[in-house]
Amino acid sequence: MTRGMADAPQPHDRPYPQAGRERQIYPSPVGWKGTAFVDDEMELLARLNPKTVMMMGDNPALPRMPDRPQLLDFFRCRFGDLTVRHLYTSAKRALDDDQPEPVVLACLLHDISNGCLIRCDHGYWSAQLIAPYVSEEVAFAVQYHQALRYTPDPAAGYAYPESYHRFFGPDYAVPDYIRRDAEVAMAHPFYRSARLVTLYDTYFFDDYEPVDPEVFGGIIARHFRQPAEGLGFDASPSAHMWRTMIWPNNFL
Repeated sequence: MTRGMADAPQPHDRPYPQAGRERQIYPSPVGWKGTAFVDDEMELLARLNPKTVMMMGDNPALPRMPDRPQLLDFFRCRFGDLTVRHLYTSAKRALDDDQPEPVVLACLLHDISNGCLIRCDHGYWSAQLIAPYVSEEVAFAVQYHQALRYTPDPAAGYAYPESYHRFFGPDYAVPDYIRRDAEVAMAHPFYRSARLVTLYDTYFFDDYEPVDPEVFGGIIARHFRQPAEGLGFDASPSAHMWRTMIWPNNFL
């Protein structure tokens, strides 16, 4: 993988930062410590000169975000294809079944942290991302779907996912915090909403048709408070998380 890159011409009005310089990328260390990744931070720093810098701001190799990015811009420009397909499919299934709009929105947002930010504890990260912009019910459903995914509820028609045996092995033991939070969720007034997210949380959906995200436009408008400044620039408690997805290669 190329670690340094020069600016490339792009069809956008605003110029890229650090113009004319080689911009070096040093990936965030979460996830690579102890792996075969070669930690070359010192080598990259030793190469710094007036024409070689550490990357800050827009990376020309990535799809460029608008000045005031809105929710679906992140789906389009930052999220992995599998996550986008999964979220659209889950939400469309809920919509087709006439579930309440907050449930449809929770299905649309439940794995957004997987898309570009971090996969570990994705329900908690996803809920923090959206909490300033959605109802308490939607944030709750997104956060607690993670614990409830591991927790069968025969009365609701939900069993432990067979796919988890393949993902993690048949002898995988659920951590204590997952058991604790599942108990919290099952005793909460918003339990049904969180449980519905797990019921529409389908991993393998090759038979489903592609989904046009415009079908969710009205639901997003009614239930997701999009800031006029753009996500990442409104000084909300999670603005820094959205900025991390806008500029994932920033050195600092």
